[in-house]
Amino acid sequence: MKKHSARVAPLSACTSPVLTLTRVEADDHSPTSTVPTEAHIQAAIEANGPCHQCFLKYSITQIKKCSWGIAIILCVCSSWSGSTQLAKSTLSRFDAPFTLTWFSTNWNFFFFPIYYVGYILKSNEKQSPKQKYKEYCRFFGDSGLTVKAFFTKAAPFGVLWTLTNYLYLLAIKKISTTDVSALFCCNKAFVFLLSWIILQDKFMGVRIVAAIFAIAGIVMMTYSDGFHSHSVIGIALVVGSATMSALYKVLFKLILGGASFGEAALFLSVLGIFNVLFITCIPIILYFTKMEYWSTFEKIPWCSLCGFSVLQLTFNILVNFGIAITYPTLISCGIVLSVPINVVVDHYTSEIVFNGVRVIAIIIIGLGFFLLLLPEDWDVWIIKLLTCLKRKKNHLKEIAL
Repeated sequence: MKKHSARVAPLSACTSPVLTLTRVEADDHSPTSTVPTEAHIQAAIEANGPCHQCFLKYSITQIKKCSWGIAIILCVCSSWSGSTQLAKSTLSRFDAPFTLTWFSTNWNFFFFPIYYVGYILKSNEKQSPKQKYKEYCRFFGDSGLTVKAFFTKAAPFGVLWTLTNYLYLLAIKKISTTDVSALFCCNKAFVFLLSWIILQDKFMGVRIVAAIFAIAGIVMMTYSDGFHSHSVIGIALVVGSATMSALYKVLFKLILGGASFGEAALFLSVLGIFNVLFITCIPIILYFTKMEYWSTFEKIPWCSLCGFSVLQLTFNILVNFGIAITYPTLISCGIVLSVPINVVVDHYTSEIVFNGVRVIAIIIIGLGFFLLLLPEDWDVWIIKLLTCLKRKKNHLKEIAL
């Protein structure tokens, strides 16, 4: 039986995820699988006609993946929109966005322990944490996680991670969560443009159209508020956050390539350690300079801080490891579907005005996001689908005659 192997690029906490840099290389078929063979499919077609062809091609494995995908969509959507709304609520009582960023990033340390617990529960071959650590350290190079590798292959991504989240939280202070979550979906368009420029990825006309939609949505979103200073600054911040996230993903693919689930878990835990060791000084400086100041530690809303961090950790676990049980496209759908949830929440909890321009901007950005989810051979699939439908129509005509 062939073993499954997956490669995944660890994503930023405020990123969409799975997005474009996830690579999955898996064979779901085995000699003892219940998946129908080509001979079975052909026999069924001859016996029942072409109308059964599309249905018979869906294996039990694919149906399970779709079922898991629905559950993952709901969880991703809930954790992403929940963390955004909770961040808005927390910042209204605890005006320290960088400290909140630092606190939530520290929770990245739990990635590798959580992965190891899952490995122990699932795998028949048990290895100690130290053995798994040494195995996955090779991801950083033949010498493992050396000081040089730490500062050249981990530290830059730690900085990008912090900037992505910090700019995102600053944007939440300026504009509504609906606008922030919708605008951040442009992240996928930026990934495509940077991949095309830096990685020389394949040019696709439909993705250029999607990028144009994203840019048009940003302009329309700015226009919807009349180009007021607070809205312009907020939109600029969230666009900057999306750009940092896109740069994170493209540079990861350029420098490190891909990573297995264990390597991704270790990498994200290393980012948490980098945050504790080298970013901790910044919240302390901000506190003593009173740029981010709170009177007493008792007044810190610890429940909100921990809740936000748990939701972000959950979101990142689903985004980075969800592809083990479902399709990356479904996970991406969970992110964009969080926008309608934020719309409903903002409608009842804030004074946001959903004028025609804002609604059209959100729809255009969402449309561009879905266009970017199309596979490279989407046109081939459409031709196959049309051919299948044509054969089905002809077969029904033959039966009628």
